[in-house]
Order: sequence, then structure tokens, then C-alpha cells
Amino acid sequence: MGVTALVMAGGKGSRMAISGEKPLILVGGKPVILYVLAALRDSKKVDSIVIATSDNTPKTARLMKKFPVKVVKTPGKEYVSDMGYAIKKLKLKTVLAMAADLPLITGEVLDFVLETHEKCGKSALTVVVPVETKQKLGLSTEYTFMIDDEEVVPAGINVVDGEKIDEEELDQEICLLKDEVVAVNVNTLQELRIAENLISKATKNSSSEKQA
Repeated sequence: MGVTALVMAGGKGSRMAISGEKPLILVGGKPVILYVLAALRDSKKVDSIVIATSDNTPKTARLMKKFPVKVVKTPGKEYVSDMGYAIKKLKLKTVLAMAADLPLITGEVLDFVLETHEKCGKSALTVVVPVETKQKLGLSTEYTFMIDDEEVVPAGINVVDGEKIDEEELDQEICLLKDEVVAVNVNTLQELRIAENLISKATKNSSSEKQA
């Protein structure tokens, strides 16, 4: 399939109200972007990884040079335009674009998303989460819209046909997932605490299962 994962790591992270770079925010003791890299390495469908940084995230760019990934510098304007810039600059084809602040994401879920895109036959796919799922976890719900009478919010995961990136409007599939692993973005200090609690709980559950 030739899938390139494009991790968007060039944003300012202004909602966090911290001085550091957002992709390097520590969640459970390690930078949040490393959780994303681990999930991408576990994916069976991702062939290569590109990290899109900007002048906002120079430390992130330096850290990523220690890993087997390609780093591309974008203008750092905003998510969609930087994504388009990276896709065109590198002439990417099938692209799994995702935010760098998804600490619970797994390779299994990413493979499911890519399989869904393959089957739908459309130029783009957007992963969304029900507002209800976000609210149950105590997460914020900005940028909501309606799908089949259900209020949803983008999860920060998209699949795009890079060869059609300049088209005015792409034929798009919506992938609705209710799993907390795609619901948790670390955009605020409250969401950081929620993510740390969920990771701590998952770690304890995993340890208990191994001991059983």
C-alpha cells in the first residue's frame, strides 16, 4: 500500500499555557510524541514515518533525529496548511496524517483506520469521536459537527491521497470511533492529567494480567 505516516508536530500548543514545546510534554514520564511513534512502529500498514516540525518546535526536530524517521520543516501556520505543505514537498502518496498529542493511540487502531480507508475507496478519511465519549472522560469538545444526528469531534487522525491534495474538495469518508484511545488529545492541562491517569490505569492492568 505504501503508507507514509505524517506526524504533525509543529504547532505552538498555546492552549497548554506552558513554555515548552507541545510534542515534548511529558505524559507518564516521557514526551507525548514518543507514544505516537511507538504506535506507528507497531502498525503493520505504515511503511515510513515523517515528522513535520516548524520554528515553533526546534527541540522536537532535534529529538526526532535520534529516531529512524524523516523530519520536514513546515511554515508552522496551522495544521491543515502545514500538512498540505509537507505532502507536496515530499510528494507523498497515501498519507496517514495525525497529531503528535495522542498518547493512548495504538498500532492496531491505526491499522483499522487504514483498512477502513482502503475499503471505502475515497480520496480521504477523517476519524471522529462522539462528543459523548469525550465528555465522559472529562475532555474538551471544540470544533464539533453533526454526522447522522450525532455530534462528533475530529480525533486528529486523517488518511489522505497525497496526489489529490490540491483538489478543492476531496471525496471523504467519516470513520466514527468511540474508543478512548482516539478520544484523548493533550490540548490542556486538564487533558494532560486525564491522559496520565488513563495510562497509569492501563499500565497497572497490564501488570496484573502478566502476574495472573
